[in-house]
Amino acid sequence: MNIFRLAGDMTHLASVLVLLLKIHTIKSCAGISLKTQELYALVFATRYLDLFISYISLYNTLMKLIFLGSSFSIVWYIRRHKIVRRSYDKDQDTFRHYFLILPCLLLALIIHEKFTFREVMWTFSLYLEAVAILPQLVLLQRTRNIDNLTGQYVLLLG
Repeated sequence: MNIFRLAGDMTHLASVLVLLLKIHTIKSCAGISLKTQELYALVFATRYLDLFISYISLYNTLMKLIFLGSSFSIVWYIRRHKIVRRSYDKDQDTFRHYFLILPCLLLALIIHEKFTFREVMWTFSLYLEAVAILPQLVLLQRTRNIDNLTGQYVLLLG
């Protein structure tokens, strides 16, 4: 554990909390890209394949569970919550996020530390995390309507 990892974890956690606060209290996901949230859910699902296999520390396990749970709950809110899903603007969130997945996977198959399933998936998650914010940025550029909580979320996530 170093200070940079801790700072990164805390800013990412803060961004997720800001987003969940917005969605839960306002009952709106306006300005939020479902595609970015799906990519982050995929990032954490592939990165934390070792969750139930290897134990590093309580902090590590808790952060993995928080990031997995929060990313899938955000996707659930936007897709399934009867009130929140009405505020999702599908017409504006048109970035073809599937085109990000294949190049990241191919890159992970080529450039990795060792050729094992978990290592390739972990490497894939790193590459995908680097570009997962793109659908959100494109959505914000299209709508040009950035509320305070959405702006804070993007700032903390970046």
